[in-house]
Amino acid sequence: MKNEFLENWHSQLRKGLLPLYVLHILDQKQCYGYELIQDIKAVFSVDVAEGTLYPLLIRLMKEELLTHQWVEQPSGIPRKYYAISAVGKSNLAEMKAYTNLIITKING
Repeated sequence: MKNEFLENWHSQLRKGLLPLYVLHILDQKQCYGYELIQDIKAVFSVDVAEGTLYPLLIRLMKEELLTHQWVEQPSGIPRKYYAISAVGKSNLAEMKAYTNLIITKING
């Protein structure tokens, strides 16, 4: 039986946690966009569309949570690699602490 409420809730939760996923992955290593999509799927089992990820990356850069650099590839086509900034690391720590607080309260 399809439970529309839970499907919608899962979707909203995934969307709300996407900035946390991005910052968490980039705290481990620098990534280019497609690599980030693959890592989010591998680590969090969440499919992210390019049309969802790239606007988020732009927003996080405007908020100074991320930096980027162009890296030349052997193919000659440069890739934009994203990295977490010091501000991003600070925000990530607060996001993780708040998420842990919520989980602790839910689990009693």
